[in-house]
Amino acid sequence: MTKQFWNLIKVSPVIVAATFFAANSALAAEVNEQVTNVAQLSEAQDNNMSQVTSVSQFSDVQPTDWAFQALQSLVERYGCIAGYPNSTYRGNRALTRYEFAAGLNACLDRVNELIATATADLVSKQDLATLQRLQEEFSAELATLRGRVDAVEARTAELEANQFSTTTKLVGEAIFNVSQAFGDTAADQDADPNNNPDLESNTVFSNRVRLNLYSSFTGTDQLQIRLNSGNIINNSGQTGTLMSRLGFEENTGNSVEIDKVNYAFNFGDAIRVKLDVTGAELYENVNNFNPDFSSSGRGAISRYGRFSPIYRQGADGAGLTVTFNPKGAISLSAAYLSNDANSPTTSGVDPDLNNGLFNGDSTIFGQLTFQPSQALNVGLTYARSYQEDPNVFGSTGSFLANDPFGGGRIDSNHYGVQANFRPSSKLTLGGWAGFSTVEARTGVAAGQSADVFYWAATLGLKDFGREGSLLGLIFGQSPRVTSSEFAPGGVEQEDPDTSYHAEALYRLKVSDNISVTPGFLVIFNPDHNDANDTVYVGTLRTTFSF
Repeated sequence: MTKQFWNLIKVSPVIVAATFFAANSALAAEVNEQVTNVAQLSEAQDNNMSQVTSVSQFSDVQPTDWAFQALQSLVERYGCIAGYPNSTYRGNRALTRYEFAAGLNACLDRVNELIATATADLVSKQDLATLQRLQEEFSAELATLRGRVDAVEARTAELEANQFSTTTKLVGEAIFNVSQAFGDTAADQDADPNNNPDLESNTVFSNRVRLNLYSSFTGTDQLQIRLNSGNIINNSGQTGTLMSRLGFEENTGNSVEIDKVNYAFNFGDAIRVKLDVTGAELYENVNNFNPDFSSSGRGAISRYGRFSPIYRQGADGAGLTVTFNPKGAISLSAAYLSNDANSPTTSGVDPDLNNGLFNGDSTIFGQLTFQPSQALNVGLTYARSYQEDPNVFGSTGSFLANDPFGGGRIDSNHYGVQANFRPSSKLTLGGWAGFSTVEARTGVAAGQSADVFYWAATLGLKDFGREGSLLGLIFGQSPRVTSSEFAPGGVEQEDPDTSYHAEALYRLKVSDNISVTPGFLVIFNPDHNDANDTVYVGTLRTTFSF
């Protein structure tokens, strides 16, 4: 600094302390946040200050220090000093001219405040003269700081004027996918492998786009409206089995549809309520115990690998979900969903079928969650469903498991156990098992029942090869009819063998908004029939989020 400056600081010990206070000044409340964002000064990042009322509050300032009297005057006379949260002042640290100017500007503001509040007698003429000369010496730095603040304020005003909404944010996701299913023959229900058709092995390039509008009116509530389109088709027609279906299928012919509308809110801290008008998904409303793989855009590549089929009950319907003690170690969730809630009539379809919120297809659901620690999470789940057009497990497992009696109305009781274990921040072990009883209500099988069993185990390795990436492995058995009372022609309708589901994927985080997931799915004994050849599905999914 110039000789003139050193002469200036000899005038008043108050000003000396002010200069060293610059890096730590109360200007943080007015300038620090904006200057940090614009200038990105590394020094400014340390400015987590707290106002003090006595210099004795600083653990590193002693009465024998040469600047003690000046600091004391700043605190008691001007109220113009702040320190670090750990009760230190750090008076020996170096400062830049910008920091000095920032501190000077803060003291000028404080002096102006004292004058404006009729306490000008606290400010001596000598101090005012010194401050004026310092302001002239550092006019360039002060102008730079104020220019940056003005630029930030202008930019903020522009953003506020052009923002989408003060209560709503737009969250989008686009998937580009290349996939191919291959094998010797497609799966077939016929036990004779000679009757199985050839599997047409074609490479398909397709997409899915979703736009979510999230609105909050109280800060703890959320209104969701989702627009959806895509042309990712169901590949079971190609492979002959539902077990090969992808977890991110969506085929609207690329027409845009509103497929999800819901509103969630709190009753105090103990109850969370969610009202679904359409597009209800239990796996979104309650804990599904498979967080690494449940997302359709970033999780498992297969439909079965995302979560237990018990969470597909009542899918795409409307209804109510309530969770008690959602943040506690023990929580309880209950739901009622209806697939026909939006249909007041069956005119032109079947006059014997029932529709509406309480008369059509419906699901009653309950789940008890136990989380004794951050590492372990266990859930016990029950669901009772009524369906007039059976699809018992949401198109996972065998065709027989989804329609055990060849049509007709059914009731089903589902029992599930799910668990998730995180022994470290980078390793996750999980899985589920489920048992269901399905009973025919109408048709030739009326009064007869069938039992279905399924299970899966998952392994997730986070930050594998790259921070934010995930290596995932999934192995299990999708829904299989293990026994049935229904035996037309003396042939019991149960799955003859056991299929195994093996899946591997690697989600590579390219950036915060882009991930690329190559994945490979193998179905052994498709449709629980060892007469069927193994089916393979390869995918390359690229997900853009914005």
